Amino acid sequence: MDRLLQTLVAGVLIGGIYSLIGIGMTLIMGVMGIINLAHGQLMMVAMYITFVLSSYLHLDPYFSLLVAMPALFLLGVLLQKLFLNPLMKIESILPENQVLMTVGIGMVLTEIARFIFSSDYKSVKTVYSSSVFFIGGISFNLPMCIAFFFALALTALLFWFLLKTDIGRSIRATAQDRDAATLMGVNTGKITVITFGLGSALVAAAGCLLIPIYYLFPDIGGPFTLKAFVITILGGLGSTVGAIFGGLVLGIAESLGAAYIGMGYREMVGFVIFVLVLIFLPGGLKRLTKI
Repeated sequence: MDRLLQTLVAGVLIGGIYSLIGIGMTLIMGVMGIINLAHGQLMMVAMYITFVLSSYLHLDPYFSLLVAMPALFLLGVLLQKLFLNPLMKIESILPENQVLMTVGIGMVLTEIARFIFSSDYKSVKTVYSSSVFFIGGISFNLPMCIAFFFALALTALLFWFLLKTDIGRSIRATAQDRDAATLMGVNTGKITVITFGLGSALVAAAGCLLIPIYYLFPDIGGPFTLKAFVITILGGLGSTVGAIFGGLVLGIAESLGAAYIGMGYREMVGFVIFVLVLIFLPGGLKRLTKI
């Protein structure tokens, strides 16, 4: 029983961070109608920003949130306006071309990181990187717990922003019905730019939270783009609440797979669930949760 509880705790903690990653992709999907396949690479950029701030300025990774999130928001805005917006304005070009553009953006970001930092594995070590505490017989990794509560706070702040601010309501309106939002006076072009920047900032936060736990290398973005895509599908396309459930499901599934099947099968279990959802529940978890 202790082993099962330990596994579930680990799954929930990593699942909270996965949810933050998935929410960023889901927001972009809901407003722009495309899957951002450079999502993980944007997280990788934030992780390198955190690495530089920690290595040269000795700034704690969690304080790097104050730098990496605004930086990635601006980068996301720049990428959307320069590369994606022109494609969206041309009606004859299919949405698939916008998706292919995000693939290209991800490849460019990866190679720029490789050119600057090489392909060597890097890490950010802190005095609490290996710290654990116990509640009963269950151990809790301190950096994972800090990251989880940061993710929880950022998610709550995002929902407040979406529900209580004018820009947040405009984002929700654009995601629900772009044409109707335009008729009601919403500047959907501006909202699209803001949303891409916001999604980039959220995945940047996840990068800052993960770097005390993960090794960093230029190709780390690819696996996390895939995880974000799985979470988005699991939660139901465009559902931010569904993305939270999707992230938790993926985290718990990976943790159970690692504990009971083998560490080498950790990723496989999550993707098996993903395939089963596509087959038997194509609308995602929002069909079950009514969200």
